[in-house]
Amino acid sequence: MSIKKIFIIEDDPNILYGLESQFTADNFEIESSEGDEDLGELFNRIEEFDPDYFILDLILPKLDGFEIVKKIKEDPGLGEKEIFIFTDLSDEDSRSRSLELGADYVFFKEEFDTYEFAEKVKKIIVNQDKKDDEEEEVDF
Repeated sequence: MSIKKIFIIEDDPNILYGLESQFTADNFEIESSEGDEDLGELFNRIEEFDPDYFILDLILPKLDGFEIVKKIKEDPGLGEKEIFIFTDLSDEDSRSRSLELGADYVFFKEEFDTYEFAEKVKKIIVNQDKKDDEEEEVDF
C-alpha cells in the first residue's frame, strides 16, 4: 500500500496535534492548516500537497468550512478526494448541508475523542484499499 496523504484543517491545536500524531504513527503523510489563512493560500497549499483525503473542521477562524467543502468538490483535481468532517456543529442541518456539498463522512466532536475519530478514519481508508485491491484483481 502506498503512503496515503491527509490534509487536516482544524483550528484547535490539541485536536490538530492529536490527529497529526495519530496518523503519522501509522505512516500517513500529513499537511495541516489551522484555517487562519485566506482561501487562495489554503488551496495553493492543498494543490501542492495533493492529498488523498481531507479532515476538516467546519468552524474556523477566517474560513467557512462549508465553503472549503464546496471548493474542494468543484476542483477537477480534488473533487474525487474524500472529505471527513470532524466538527462541533452537531446539528442535523450541519450534517445534511455537509453531505449535500459533497463531504463523504460527518463526525461530531461530542461523540468521539480524537483517538476514536482517527481510528474510525483509518479503518475506513484500510477497508477502501482492500476493496480497491479486490476490484483490481478481478480479471474479465
